[in-house]
Amino acid sequence: MASRARVRAPELVGAGGWLNTGGKDLSLADFRGRILVLDFWTFCCINCLHVLDELRELEERHRDTVVIVGVHSPKFVHEADHRAVVDAVARYEVHHPVLDDPELVTWKQYAVRAWPTLVVIDPEGYVVAQHAGEGHAHAIAKLVEELEAEHAAKGTLRRGDGPYVAPEPEAGDLRFPGKAVRLPDGHYLVADSGHHALVELAEDGERVVRRIGDGVRGLVDGVEPRFSEPQGLALVPAGLDLGYDVVVADTVNHVLRGVRLADGRVTTLAGTGRQWWQGSPTAGPAREVELSSPWDVAFFDGRVWIAMAGVHQLWSFDPAVGTVAVAAGTTNEGLVDGPAAEAWFAQPSGLAVSADGERLWVADSETSALRWVSRGTGEVRTAVGTGLFDFGHRDGAAGQALLQHPLGVTVLPDGSVAVSDTYNHALRRYDPATGEVSTLATDLREPSGAVVVDGDIVVVESARHRLTRLRLPEEAVRVEAVAHRTRRAATEVAPGAFRLDVVFSAPSGQKLDERYGPSTRLLVSATPPELLVSGAGADSALGRELVLSGEVAEGVLHVSAMAASCDDDPAVEYPACHVHQQDWGVPVKLVAGGASRLPLVLAGME
Repeated sequence: MASRARVRAPELVGAGGWLNTGGKDLSLADFRGRILVLDFWTFCCINCLHVLDELRELEERHRDTVVIVGVHSPKFVHEADHRAVVDAVARYEVHHPVLDDPELVTWKQYAVRAWPTLVVIDPEGYVVAQHAGEGHAHAIAKLVEELEAEHAAKGTLRRGDGPYVAPEPEAGDLRFPGKAVRLPDGHYLVADSGHHALVELAEDGERVVRRIGDGVRGLVDGVEPRFSEPQGLALVPAGLDLGYDVVVADTVNHVLRGVRLADGRVTTLAGTGRQWWQGSPTAGPAREVELSSPWDVAFFDGRVWIAMAGVHQLWSFDPAVGTVAVAAGTTNEGLVDGPAAEAWFAQPSGLAVSADGERLWVADSETSALRWVSRGTGEVRTAVGTGLFDFGHRDGAAGQALLQHPLGVTVLPDGSVAVSDTYNHALRRYDPATGEVSTLATDLREPSGAVVVDGDIVVVESARHRLTRLRLPEEAVRVEAVAHRTRRAATEVAPGAFRLDVVFSAPSGQKLDERYGPSTRLLVSATPPELLVSGAGADSALGRELVLSGEVAEGVLHVSAMAASCDDDPAVEYPACHVHQQDWGVPVKLVAGGASRLPLVLAGME
């Protein structure tokens, strides 16, 4: 086996303490003899949620030798709240210890630059690998097998149960519900995400009428269906006979489902059950094209539009012909308006159609923005929000108003828009006529959607596991304005010639396969665009010479990298290949004497 770089692992420190350990505080010494995988994550991040799912098989298969530890490293202020981290660990069924690091102490000690990042530590306490982004589970599994063999031979491997202690389960009819719709008979259909099911509630929003789904995570059609963390729901418009009455964004299954209310029969409408990766088809027969974490759905302009949170785009499904296609967005993460094919989104998570059908409102969560798509022209515009790193709770003129990671949007009877401002625990209102933002209600717990009912509004309080009915107030609630920026410190860089290197080493037993063209891709851009004098755009090389402007004081370098590695066995005609990918948004400050090189680790060691 090839020798590896060995760097002593820093201690694990977090002011929020440990979760899933039965109240016990842990240190690196407690993991000596085990293979330790640190998962640096934050619960707003869709890529982090993808990695949680990628790691489940590794966690189960090597449970006597491997310990996964989640290091929760917040982006938003709300994510530094310990109670919110406790909720997220329960919501996403995290079955390993989690260190709550609200001040990013351990993040900085391990020189992490992106969510998610995985760090592998051997049984003797040395860092042996680092991986940023998604698609690394197979590489880590291979490395684990090598480490097991190596340290079993040395006598430094310790087998046995890990330190995970499951929390006490909490009973309830709903568990972290996502979205809700009102049915024609006055009942509510709720995406009961934490129970992997749909629940029909009576008109009071409390009494359970029936459940659709048995509560077990899975992808099963028919009258005994299974879901995996469903979120968005859309009623089929009256008079449209499709054989189903509701479209469901079945998020973690990466599919759309159709539900016939008469008997609860469920049919898969779009998606294969596998996650979309760069290079996969972006249009075609709906059941043959992969999707990526669809979070909400809405009928708009004759099609079902999909908030495709996993790839920062909007897609559409045409139920008449059974096809899907990208409708807006480039897969680049950020806030850029303009024609649909050129716009950038960041984890769109909520959709609603204006009363006149001319606008599709979008809750663009990672940019803390409210945006819209115009029917016909397809132009994308922003009503509230400025980008990936600015957020808060500030009312007033939309140009300076702030939200914090909104997940839902609802059109009100007067044509204004209610925003489920999730991380501010508030319901906000944007009035297109005046361009003003106000606060309708506070003291909601992670609201994720809302439904208008007879002049009232019924809010899905996801972290209180309930629907809450409120009167729409005539006057706004007064709140103290607060503004925040993402907690990561900017990297000081020098203007002028600048080297960007994405570090990638193919996993053991694999190689970059160039038989059919380049197997790597690097896309670079900046906010503001003037930050980059040269070097923007796409190319296959993972290193690039840039020129940074001396006229821009600070900004963000957006770097998107992809590498495909294949099994290195000449005897195999069609080797298995794997895609590794990550997007970085690196805040930079231009200063004389700053760094002239930026290394970003996709996989391997710098």
